[in-house]
Amino acid sequence: MGQWDRFLQPYKQAVDELKIKLKGIRTQFQKTNQTSPIEFVTGRVKPLASIYDKSLEKGMVFEPSTKLAHELQDIAGVRIMCQFVDDIHTVIELLRQRHDLKIIEEKDYITNVKASGYRSYHVIVEYPVATIEGEIKILAEIQIRTLAMNFWASIEHSLNYKYKGEFPEEIMKRLQFAAEAAFRLDEEMSLIRNEIHDAQKYFTENKELTSTIVQSDLGKGEHTDS
Repeated sequence: MGQWDRFLQPYKQAVDELKIKLKGIRTQFQKTNQTSPIEFVTGRVKPLASIYDKSLEKGMVFEPSTKLAHELQDIAGVRIMCQFVDDIHTVIELLRQRHDLKIIEEKDYITNVKASGYRSYHVIVEYPVATIEGEIKILAEIQIRTLAMNFWASIEHSLNYKYKGEFPEEIMKRLQFAAEAAFRLDEEMSLIRNEIHDAQKYFTENKELTSTIVQSDLGKGEHTDS
């Protein structure tokens, strides 16, 4: 195993474990017939090319080191998607209550919107990873955002890669306009939140009922054929 593989392995383990635990929160809400503030969870370890670019940006040597681990707080990244803005605050409170991770820093880009229009809530956590050589505490970034915010951020990320951060003025204006439109969508959906939850609950219950009826009919058919 190369030096980078050894260096990144705990980060991969952290991402896998955090995804399981955060998805577990969603399952707990569902099992108790409550609406989950978490829609879905994704995660990744920053690619070496991105670590290289970030190292150059910070004027650091591109090699595994304690300094690199400290300066690059998002090598391990997990993203939590929510349906509503209020859900973001619920998730943040759930994270603050956990004892299996320690919150180091919070960055509120929802209240303090970036100039580009970017909105999201970032939480830097210290997470302990158990290895055969002992426990390692690593930094990980958890991003919490709505589906609309995530759609905008994904598009902005692709354009940022294309233009290397130097957006044409027209593109920048349209991005900012789109960001505001996405946030207005979040606000409008929040106004009919209860109706949306009722509709989703109704859909789920009827889907389960239909599935039960179909399974029952199939069972009767198998019994008749025999």
